[in-house]
Amino acid sequence: MGNTMKFLYKKMWVIGLFIAVLQSVHADIQSIQPSETVLKNILHRGILNVCTTGDYKPYSLLKADKTYEGIDISMADALAKSLGVKVNYVPSTWKGLTTDVVTGKCDIAMGGVSVTLVRQQQTFFSERIDVDGKVPFVRCNDVDKYQSIAQINQSSVRVIEPLGGTNEAFAHKYLPQSNLVLTPDNVSIFQQLVDKKADVMITDASEALYQRKFYPSLCAVNTRNPMQYGEKAYMLPMGDITWKLYVDQWLHLMKETGEYKKITQALVSYE
Repeated sequence: MGNTMKFLYKKMWVIGLFIAVLQSVHADIQSIQPSETVLKNILHRGILNVCTTGDYKPYSLLKADKTYEGIDISMADALAKSLGVKVNYVPSTWKGLTTDVVTGKCDIAMGGVSVTLVRQQQTFFSERIDVDGKVPFVRCNDVDKYQSIAQINQSSVRVIEPLGGTNEAFAHKYLPQSNLVLTPDNVSIFQQLVDKKADVMITDASEALYQRKFYPSLCAVNTRNPMQYGEKAYMLPMGDITWKLYVDQWLHLMKETGEYKKITQALVSYE
């Protein structure tokens, strides 16, 4: 009888310890994941707030009638539809995009956003959407002149980039000797290359290939061998695992069902 009681007491002690551990783990999870998640707030208000710059074809463009179009605009509409809510586009800039996400101006940033470790220090990113890379965009007659960083990193070379964002960061890091010109206008920047007001723009291969349709005198250099590897993803508030998991799963399904491919094919042709 005594041995039986000892066994029961020992068993109860182990069970009690196990319950205490589970309670501790549950408390830790609750402390990590806030009760008021971004996802819950979106569903409650019925609106998905999307930060976008509206100046980056083929991903996001603010048209003259104040409406948006582009790959990621269609994707934002699809994300909102999956949630059963409406979209509210929040105008942003490349310089202020990360801050807008961090300060809660929007639930997600979309529009050709490049993944960087600097941005990752302050935000979450969704799963990768596409692979991209930095390439020179130049007048076609000058393609042979601007094949490498060494050729571009000269004081005689006028490099033009939009203010803020990864293009400017690339220029500061790899082209410090070039004559760098920064502009707040990422729409008319290509015409400045055509008009010979600048010599080179470093940008993502996807943008260069797309813009060449509208500026046939400009050429993208070495798109299959970019100067810097890059990835596109959606920027999310840091710390909200529930929202990130939802966006990741939605994006996975958009790709696997072919919906993402339909959107890109409808809006983009590099031919």
